Amino acid sequence: MSEKTMVRVGWLLSGLYVLFMLGASVAPKLLGMEVADETMRQLGWPDGYVTMIGLIELACVLLYIWPRTSVLGAVLAMGLFGGAMATQVRIGNPLFSHELFGLYLGLFMWGGLWLRDPALRAIFPWRKG
Repeated sequence: MSEKTMVRVGWLLSGLYVLFMLGASVAPKLLGMEVADETMRQLGWPDGYVTMIGLIELACVLLYIWPRTSVLGAVLAMGLFGGAMATQVRIGNPLFSHELFGLYLGLFMWGGLWLRDPALRAIFPWRKG
């Protein structure tokens, strides 16, 4: 795959990740939608954490889309996803649809970043076995 194609596909994957995070996670939390409050209650979180988690998610997304801070945003988001995965494990939700969902998001996020950032590809090269 050419460098130009890799970068384009990387921005596409990154864009899908960003749109999903903003539309399905950040917006409901920051707009005070009942679905966000109800989901957090089902996960065992007490009331009052929805806005803070939404702001943390937004900060991670903003750091991720800015090229100078994209790796920091990705690392922080993976920490957030790890906590979300632990919450899913704690309450016994299904493995592939719930517990591993943070991993799926992380693959999109890191895959997009890896494809669009030659420096990251140099640190983590794809090797043929």
